[in-house]
Amino acid sequence: MAEPGVPGGAAESLDLPCGRTVSVRDIDIGVREFDCRCGADHAVVTDAHPLARFVPESIVDVLRATVDTADEFEEFSTPHVLGMVVEEFPEQVVSADTSGDGQVGYALVWVADFDAHRLHEVVVELLVELMEHAVSHAEDGSAMSEFERRMQEFDVEAFVERYRAEREFESEHDTAV
Repeated sequence: MAEPGVPGGAAESLDLPCGRTVSVRDIDIGVREFDCRCGADHAVVTDAHPLARFVPESIVDVLRATVDTADEFEEFSTPHVLGMVVEEFPEQVVSADTSGDGQVGYALVWVADFDAHRLHEVVVELLVELMEHAVSHAEDGSAMSEFERRMQEFDVEAFVERYRAEREFESEHDTAV
Protein backbone atom coordinates (compact mmCIF):
# COMPACT_ATOMS: atom_id res chain seq x y z
CA MET A 1 0.00 0.00 0.00
CA ALA A 2 1.22 3.53 -0.72
CA GLU A 3 2.54 5.37 2.26
CA PRO A 4 -0.18 7.79 3.42
CA GLY A 5 0.85 11.30 4.33
CA VAL A 6 2.88 13.92 2.62
CA PRO A 7 3.58 13.00 -0.98
CA GLY A 8 7.15 12.09 -1.65
CA GLY A 9 8.99 10.74 -4.63
CA ALA A 10 7.65 10.47 -8.14
CA ALA A 11 4.86 7.92 -8.44
CA GLU A 12 3.40 6.13 -11.42
CA SER A 13 0.57 4.48 -9.52
CA LEU A 14 -1.31 4.63 -6.26
CA ASP A 15 -2.13 1.68 -4.06
CA LEU A 16 -5.60 2.61 -2.84
CA PRO A 17 -6.86 1.92 0.69
CA CYS A 18 -9.35 -0.56 -0.81
CA GLY A 19 -6.46 -2.68 -2.06
CA ARG A 20 -6.73 -1.76 -5.74
CA THR A 21 -4.04 0.06 -7.72
CA VAL A 22 -4.64 2.96 -10.09
CA SER A 23 -2.22 4.58 -12.51
CA VAL A 24 -1.77 8.31 -11.94
CA ARG A 25 -2.05 8.69 -15.72
CA ASP A 26 -5.61 7.37 -15.47
CA ILE A 27 -6.54 10.22 -13.14
CA ASP A 28 -7.54 13.15 -15.32
CA ILE A 29 -7.09 16.63 -13.87
CA GLY A 30 -10.86 17.19 -14.09
CA VAL A 31 -11.82 14.06 -12.16
CA ARG A 32 -13.36 14.67 -8.72
CA GLU A 33 -14.33 11.05 -8.08
CA PHE A 34 -14.09 7.71 -9.83
CA ASP A 35 -15.87 4.38 -9.68
CA CYS A 36 -13.34 1.83 -8.52
CA ARG A 37 -13.36 -1.83 -9.47
CA CYS A 38 -13.79 -2.48 -5.73
CA GLY A 39 -17.35 -1.14 -6.05
CA ALA A 40 -16.79 2.12 -4.16
CA ASP A 41 -16.51 5.69 -5.37
CA HIS A 42 -13.20 7.33 -4.43
CA ALA A 43 -12.76 11.09 -4.09
CA VAL A 44 -9.90 12.57 -6.10
CA VAL A 45 -8.17 15.89 -5.46
CA THR A 46 -5.18 17.38 -7.22
CA ASP A 47 -3.13 20.41 -6.31
CA ALA A 48 -4.65 22.09 -9.38
CA HIS A 49 -8.12 22.01 -7.80
CA PRO A 50 -9.00 25.34 -6.19
CA LEU A 51 -9.95 25.66 -2.53
CA ALA A 52 -13.20 27.14 -3.83
CA ARG A 53 -14.12 23.57 -4.72
CA PHE A 54 -14.98 23.23 -1.03
CA VAL A 55 -15.83 26.71 0.29
CA PRO A 56 -16.72 30.11 -1.21
CA GLU A 57 -13.95 32.41 -2.43
CA SER A 58 -14.71 34.86 0.41
CA ILE A 59 -13.76 32.17 2.95
CA VAL A 60 -10.71 31.22 0.87
CA ASP A 61 -9.63 34.88 1.00
CA VAL A 62 -10.00 34.98 4.80
CA LEU A 63 -8.07 31.73 5.20
CA ARG A 64 -5.26 33.00 2.98
CA ALA A 65 -5.07 36.28 4.87
CA THR A 66 -5.09 34.50 8.24
CA VAL A 67 -3.06 31.30 7.82
CA ASP A 68 0.69 31.62 7.41
CA THR A 69 2.36 28.78 5.59
CA ALA A 70 5.90 27.62 6.22
CA ASP A 71 6.47 25.59 3.08
CA GLU A 72 7.06 25.96 -0.63
CA PHE A 73 3.49 27.11 -1.30
CA GLU A 74 3.00 30.87 -1.45
CA GLU A 75 -0.37 30.81 0.27
CA PHE A 76 -2.82 28.54 2.05
CA SER A 77 -4.15 26.22 -0.63
CA THR A 78 -5.55 22.82 -1.52
CA PRO A 79 -2.39 20.89 -0.50
CA HIS A 80 -2.67 22.33 3.02
CA VAL A 81 -6.30 21.29 3.31
CA LEU A 82 -5.59 17.81 2.01
CA GLY A 83 -2.68 17.59 4.45
CA MET A 84 -5.24 18.19 7.20
CA VAL A 85 -7.46 15.44 5.78
CA VAL A 86 -4.53 13.00 5.59
CA GLU A 87 -3.60 13.81 9.17
CA GLU A 88 -7.16 13.06 10.28
CA PHE A 89 -7.60 9.96 8.08
CA PRO A 90 -4.11 8.54 7.46
CA GLU A 91 -5.35 5.07 6.52
CA GLN A 92 -8.11 6.33 4.23
CA VAL A 93 -6.25 8.76 1.98
CA VAL A 94 -3.27 8.05 -0.25
CA SER A 95 -1.23 10.61 -2.13
CA ALA A 96 1.43 10.81 -4.78
CA ASP A 97 3.97 13.30 -6.01
CA THR A 98 3.59 13.40 -9.78
CA SER A 99 5.71 16.49 -10.34
CA GLY A 100 8.17 14.45 -12.40
CA ASP A 101 5.46 13.35 -14.83
CA GLY A 102 4.70 16.16 -17.25
CA GLN A 103 1.86 14.21 -18.82
CA VAL A 104 -0.62 14.27 -15.93
CA GLY A 105 -1.15 18.03 -15.53
CA TYR A 106 -0.78 18.18 -11.76
CA ALA A 107 2.05 17.82 -9.27
CA LEU A 108 0.18 16.24 -6.34
CA VAL A 109 -2.80 13.91 -6.19
CA TRP A 110 -4.83 12.49 -3.31
CA VAL A 111 -7.37 9.65 -3.49
CA ALA A 112 -9.69 8.92 -0.58
CA ASP A 113 -11.39 5.72 0.45
CA PHE A 114 -14.66 7.70 0.65
CA ASP A 115 -16.58 9.54 -2.06
CA ALA A 116 -16.30 13.21 -3.08
CA HIS A 117 -19.38 14.23 -1.10
CA ARG A 118 -18.01 12.80 2.15
CA LEU A 119 -14.61 14.37 1.44
CA HIS A 120 -16.32 17.72 1.00
CA GLU A 121 -17.97 17.35 4.42
CA VAL A 122 -14.65 16.37 6.02
CA VAL A 123 -12.89 19.40 4.49
CA VAL A 124 -15.57 21.79 5.75
CA GLU A 125 -15.46 20.23 9.24
CA LEU A 126 -11.68 20.60 9.36
CA LEU A 127 -11.79 24.20 8.11
CA VAL A 128 -14.33 25.06 10.81
CA GLU A 129 -11.96 23.54 13.40
CA LEU A 130 -9.09 25.59 11.95
CA MET A 131 -11.15 28.78 12.13
CA GLU A 132 -12.23 27.97 15.67
CA HIS A 133 -8.59 27.53 16.66
CA ALA A 134 -7.68 30.86 15.07
CA VAL A 135 -10.55 32.66 16.80
CA SER A 136 -9.51 31.14 20.15
CA HIS A 137 -6.27 33.12 19.86
CA ALA A 138 -8.10 36.42 19.38
CA GLU A 139 -7.67 38.96 22.15
CA ASP A 140 -11.38 39.71 21.97
CA GLY A 141 -13.21 37.12 24.08
CA SER A 142 -16.52 38.09 22.54
CA ALA A 143 -15.23 36.97 19.13
CA MET A 144 -14.90 33.40 20.41
CA SER A 145 -18.34 33.50 22.00
CA GLU A 146 -19.87 34.81 18.78
CA PHE A 147 -18.06 32.20 16.70
CA GLU A 148 -19.22 29.38 18.99
CA ARG A 149 -22.80 30.69 18.87
CA ARG A 150 -22.76 30.78 15.07
CA MET A 151 -21.18 27.33 14.82
CA GLN A 152 -23.99 25.85 16.91
CA GLU A 153 -26.32 27.03 14.14
CA PHE A 154 -24.04 25.84 11.32
CA ASP A 155 -25.00 22.56 9.69
CA VAL A 156 -22.08 21.09 7.73
CA GLU A 157 -24.25 18.65 5.80
CA ALA A 158 -26.73 21.36 4.79
CA PHE A 159 -23.88 23.70 3.79
CA VAL A 160 -22.25 21.02 1.62
CA GLU A 161 -25.57 20.13 -0.03
CA ARG A 162 -26.31 23.76 -0.83
CA TYR A 163 -22.78 24.56 -1.96
CA ARG A 164 -22.61 21.52 -4.22
CA ALA A 165 -26.00 22.42 -5.70
CA GLU A 166 -24.69 25.91 -6.51
CA ARG A 167 -21.41 24.66 -7.99
CA GLU A 168 -20.70 22.68 -11.12
CA PHE A 169 -18.91 19.43 -10.26
CA GLU A 170 -19.68 17.56 -13.45
CA SER A 171 -16.93 19.02 -15.59
CA GLU A 172 -13.32 20.03 -15.28
CA HIS A 173 -14.43 23.69 -15.19
CA ASP A 174 -15.31 23.83 -11.48
CA THR A 175 -17.31 27.06 -11.70
CA ALA A 176 -20.48 28.48 -10.27
CA VAL A 177 -23.65 27.42 -12.08
